[in-house]
Amino acid sequence: MDNIYLFMLIAIIVLAVADIIVGVSNDAINFLNSAIGSKAISLRTIMIVASLGIFIGAVFSSGMMEVARKGIFVPAQFEFGEIMLIFMAVMITDILLLDFFNTLGMPTSTTVSIVFNLLGAAVVMSLIKISHSETQTLADLGTYINTAKAIEIISGILLSVVIAFSVGALVQWISRLLFTFNYEKRIKNFGVLFGGVALTAITYFIFLKGLKGTPYYKELKGMLAGNEIYIILISFAFWVLFSFIFEKLTKKTVLLVVIAVGTFGLALAFSGNDLVNFIGVPMAAYHSYEAWVAGGMDSTMSMAVLEKKVPAEPVLLFIAGTIMVLTLWFSKKAKTVAETEISLSRQGETHEKFEPNSLSRGVVKVTTRLSNYFSAIIPSSLGDKIGKSFEKPNYTMTKSQSIDAPAFDMIRASVNLMVAGVLIAIATSMKLPLSTTYVTFMVAMGTSLADKAWGRESAVYRVAGVLNVIGGWFGTALGAFIAAGTVVFLISFNPRVIIPILLLLTVLLLYRNYKSHKNKSTKIEDEDSLSEAESSSVQGVIHESAKNISKVVKRTNRIYTNSVAGLAEQKLPLLKKSKTQVVKLSDEIDDLRDNITYFIKNLDASSLNASGFYINILGHLQDMSQSLEYISKISYKHINNNHKNLKSSQINELKEIDDKLEIFFSDIEKAFKSESFEEIGVILNEKKVIFDLVNEKITKQIARTRTEESSPKNTTLYFGILIETKDLLNATMNLLEEYHTSFDGSIEPATISASK
Repeated sequence: MDNIYLFMLIAIIVLAVADIIVGVSNDAINFLNSAIGSKAISLRTIMIVASLGIFIGAVFSSGMMEVARKGIFVPAQFEFGEIMLIFMAVMITDILLLDFFNTLGMPTSTTVSIVFNLLGAAVVMSLIKISHSETQTLADLGTYINTAKAIEIISGILLSVVIAFSVGALVQWISRLLFTFNYEKRIKNFGVLFGGVALTAITYFIFLKGLKGTPYYKELKGMLAGNEIYIILISFAFWVLFSFIFEKLTKKTVLLVVIAVGTFGLALAFSGNDLVNFIGVPMAAYHSYEAWVAGGMDSTMSMAVLEKKVPAEPVLLFIAGTIMVLTLWFSKKAKTVAETEISLSRQGETHEKFEPNSLSRGVVKVTTRLSNYFSAIIPSSLGDKIGKSFEKPNYTMTKSQSIDAPAFDMIRASVNLMVAGVLIAIATSMKLPLSTTYVTFMVAMGTSLADKAWGRESAVYRVAGVLNVIGGWFGTALGAFIAAGTVVFLISFNPRVIIPILLLLTVLLLYRNYKSHKNKSTKIEDEDSLSEAESSSVQGVIHESAKNISKVVKRTNRIYTNSVAGLAEQKLPLLKKSKTQVVKLSDEIDDLRDNITYFIKNLDASSLNASGFYINILGHLQDMSQSLEYISKISYKHINNNHKNLKSSQINELKEIDDKLEIFFSDIEKAFKSESFEEIGVILNEKKVIFDLVNEKITKQIARTRTEESSPKNTTLYFGILIETKDLLNATMNLLEEYHTSFDGSIEPATISASK
């Protein structure tokens, strides 16, 4: 059995390296989001500052390592062989769980993952020991699990959600009340004081309170203990003076310094608090192995040695910090996770990532009613005064420009960093493995709520997103507990066989997720995707939208042909592909319709006819997509339900229609692609021929139904396709007529940028 434990230790260390990479990809973005979202500092500067914070935090993190050793279970109750199986199961399940959430782009908690992995594995191993004992019962489970500490850790994690959200919302509300959204003028007058308060809070709690979790605190305790008030006052005076000098010399706002120092401090707090999640278990495994070797290699020896305090090796902390920094710079999954939090906290419009659900609608309705109630009891004069502080600047931009703009201003970024850093540092000083993900995410959501980023237009989407993320957190806890317990149960049967199989499975799953994420992130935008209009005249919109029409018609032709071919050949994958393609087309048309507000706002009064034309063509495009959606849906449903095939005569008639439409749509595509709008009149002349062909097929089917048709499902399907084909033709003809009547080649097209 000797080699199996050495093999397990090596495997645990290798998994630890992978776990750091996976974990940092999920967690590191927590301390970057505020700086990235505000776009106050260059990304390169942000990364350098955060890297320094991570290195220093790694050195300060040794006090937290005790959590993995004895925070969840009682080491003395387990033998060396049992402890190694627990650690092995924890590392396998932890890395798979975190990588799964990273691939989804969902921020989860490495702290919750490691805590519940340890808890699940320890509970199952305890149950195995109890089942083998003749004297112990289920009531003895408490002797194996450090119940009091586990409850304290779990309660702290859950409580942090409420505290972080509430404190973040309160501090942001006060800050916005003082500085408003037009904060540039007030920040010149009061920015020095704000900078002094923010920087004092960050430095005191992160650097001084954070020292309590390090081995260096004993040397400094005599100098710091009892002098907290003086340290705060001196620090405040220093930072106020620094803020004044900085603004005078650079002519820039001190908020830049607050964001930089806050990012550094939060990175330090993150590393100091969360490094235990990645290397705590491997270090405990290493110390267990050392004790096992020194104790004569007896696999049944008690692991009471883990209850002693053992300082973390500085070299290992340095290596771990290096891996964390490299991951921070090179991880693409970290950027995917960042998009979720930034989109949920964005002040302006964005492409909402989450769909509303009944719970989010209910929450929004209740909070809206409560808001209206409190508004009614507050004096109108006070309400008006407060409301003015929350009036947002009215910038006119498209949705795409809104998304490219900063997600929020520097006031909110500063509050995010200050509040999150303080809360995490307090928990670190108390040696509580607080979830940095929960704290930073909920602070960001609290400040977003206080800033009224969740308005009536976006509230149901944002609340649904927050609920999805929180639901994922509970899923992390439950999944970690069950998965780790299952893995340790399987390993206990035959470690020599099961462990290599599980390690191979882990490698395969990690590789699959890596390839899947890489394919998504490197996916090139579809050459046939639609673009927003930016012209300010009818003729400008006609020329600019011609490419969109060409692409829509090309995709329409493809979807219709695939639907007919799928029915004829009974190919379910082809019909499923058509369904997917038409949903994508509909979503893109909906995005264009969502941009109408911005399009109209950008127009001069003399160019308003362009908006009417633009709205009409989008309406016709939507009618086309709805007809295609119905055709692809009923075709897929018919084959998927294994109904009778269409008769050969029906298939031939559909192919005849498809051949005619193939020529019809190809002519339209060529005309719009080359912007030969004069040819539209010629194409319109084909209207009667195509309509007559479809009507002829409808008449034939009526005759068949009266005399020979035996399948009601076939009749319903066939009539449905023919009728929707007529609707598709109608929408297409209406679109062509809109262009035909509006086009005037003698007028020079104008664009928004040219007309203003």
